[in-house]
Amino acid sequence: MAKQNVPLKRQRRERGSIDPDDIIKGAFELAEEVSVDNLSMPLLGKHLGVGVTSIYWYFRKKDDLLNAMTDRALSRFTRDTPFPRNRPWRETLSDHAYGMRETFLENPILCDLILIRASMSPRAGQPGAQLIEMAVANLVKAGLSLDDAFETYSAVQLHVRGSVVLARLYQKQKATDPDARAYYEHLVITPETTPLLSEGVGRGHSVGAPDDKNFAFGLECILEHAERLIDTNAAAPTG
Repeated sequence: MAKQNVPLKRQRRERGSIDPDDIIKGAFELAEEVSVDNLSMPLLGKHLGVGVTSIYWYFRKKDDLLNAMTDRALSRFTRDTPFPRNRPWRETLSDHAYGMRETFLENPILCDLILIRASMSPRAGQPGAQLIEMAVANLVKAGLSLDDAFETYSAVQLHVRGSVVLARLYQKQKATDPDARAYYEHLVITPETTPLLSEGVGRGHSVGAPDDKNFAFGLECILEHAERLIDTNAAAPTG
């Protein structure tokens, strides 16, 4: 009888040979395979070749580990999407928005940890606040009031995050149910009942889908509004 191939087991580590960095690194590796949602302490222990108590020594519950992963993910995100400098404000903000969106879409784990997961550690807010400070300062320098700069950047962030989260939730749903369809895919559009929608879809438009075309149009609307505010401020009498 032919001998069956048995997967090699990861060699078990010696007690005390693992540290928090090893655990966080291993958690990211495992999340790549099973997703953040399905990450568990027992699975991580097997992945790392240690007893689960070795993990609990540093992270008493899964949320503590996810908080540490979120801190690491935010550091990676701010490193990979630095705020552009020394260019016209509109080009800077547009590139920043597209860069954020691309980074999240290309790395679902970053999206799950930073955008979808509700809980974060107190440390997680620091890099995000610094990035927002630079963006708002850039808009104030361009001619927006502080209030308008706040609202403009908030609108950009909501636009980026909303489109990414919708795309990611749809991806997660399709992973568990290949037949799942988004709400915009359920719309009944026919030339007889919805002639304008039918014509628009025929031209390549989609209603509410988080696709490239809808994202670009929404971002352009935000930038156009900000530019009008800047022009209005520049034309206002001083003194």
